[in-house]
Amino acid sequence: MKTLRDAYAGGRFGLSFELFPPKSPAGEAALFHHVGRLVEFEPSFITCTYGAGGSTQQKTLEIVAKVRKDFDLPVATHLTCVGLTADQLRDYLRQAIEAGVLSVVALRGDPPKGETAFTKTAGGFGYANELVAMIRGEFAEMGIAVAGYPEKHLEAPDLATDLANLKRKIDAGADAVITQLFYHNEDFFRFRDACDAAGITTPIVPGLLPVTNFAQIQRITALCGAKLPQPFIDKLSAAGDDDDAQFRAGVEFATEQTQQLIESGVAGIHYYVLNKSEAASEVLRAVTLPA
Repeated sequence: MKTLRDAYAGGRFGLSFELFPPKSPAGEAALFHHVGRLVEFEPSFITCTYGAGGSTQQKTLEIVAKVRKDFDLPVATHLTCVGLTADQLRDYLRQAIEAGVLSVVALRGDPPKGETAFTKTAGGFGYANELVAMIRGEFAEMGIAVAGYPEKHLEAPDLATDLANLKRKIDAGADAVITQLFYHNEDFFRFRDACDAAGITTPIVPGLLPVTNFAQIQRITALCGAKLPQPFIDKLSAAGDDDDAQFRAGVEFATEQTQQLIESGVAGIHYYVLNKSEAASEVLRAVTLPA
């Protein structure tokens, strides 16, 4: 069975989508409706996050297992160090493999809600590279993606330190880097060049979130530190309360961003779709994907 490492093997272009676990049966039904639309674009794999502190971990595993079964696609579960011992992480990985989930997006994870700093769980891991090393050493069959930050992780003091942290994750055995969302392609190109200079040869995959709502993206970028280009802000602002105009501006921007990245030779594109299909579908219909 394929893993996410196969998505980029031999220089092939890897298209992927990220979901999150719905909170209700109605939300789950809607999610699978949208997944059905996205699958028409023949993605290489689909990933699913889980809630803060592992609060939806089992639901995440159910979602990705169902995607794998219903659509015959490789899938990846997110996995963080937050609130779990190493043995609990191992138990989860065994469950994942039994469910046919053979890839992981390995992350340190954000502090639980209400906390401002990450605290290592007793008997657990404090850094993503430790999690990667455990997975690679004990679950060698699994594909592993890790996070990269074109504009720097919020907690990193500078870009050089952030890059050194990424290199540790790669050296521990990661197969690919999926970036945090960004809206200036120049930031991604600088990041990719820095990775190359640091000797990172694994695929560096841009993560994109097509904007569909101005207020929503303002909240998201405030949390992760990503910057929106001023002309794009102006266009979204000019749309006012017109939801359709905001959507159209976001799709237009994401289409141009995607096409430029494809033309630059990226290994793939990973879309944060927020459990919807409309924006990513419009973008993908408008761009020219690599053969």
